[in-house]
Amino acid sequence: MISIQTGDFDSAVEYAQLRSSGAGTGAIATFTGLVRDSGDMKGVTGLYLEHYPGMTEEVIGGLVDDASKRWDVRKARVIHRVGRLALQDQIVFVGVCSAHRSDAFAACQFIMDALKTSAPFWKKEITESGEHWVEQKESDVARSKTWE
Repeated sequence: MISIQTGDFDSAVEYAQLRSSGAGTGAIATFTGLVRDSGDMKGVTGLYLEHYPGMTEEVIGGLVDDASKRWDVRKARVIHRVGRLALQDQIVFVGVCSAHRSDAFAACQFIMDALKTSAPFWKKEITESGEHWVEQKESDVARSKTWE
């Protein structure tokens, strides 16, 4: 299940949904990303995120499919927020359940790493001195390449 939304999400509710995947599930790995006060520049006061509707969901669905081909993924959930976000707001949730922890951890990390470089999102940092669009980081690209 993939959701691109402006509203917040409840990690406990999302975890409960993953947990309902059946008795064969032995592990659930989750990641939640938050808005922090620094990024490309210091003094970040918030973010603004845009996406390409339709294509974004398709790309993320492909990432989940790729993860499912590599590891035992019983169920996966990806939520990504768009619009204006304040400091400490939740941005992204990735949850994966599997029979074993190694598969759950690996699939969750793969999806999150690939999201950073593959999904059509654009992020603008809002700072005390103005706004600027964030460029893709070489470290994120390098991290994604480790999964090839």
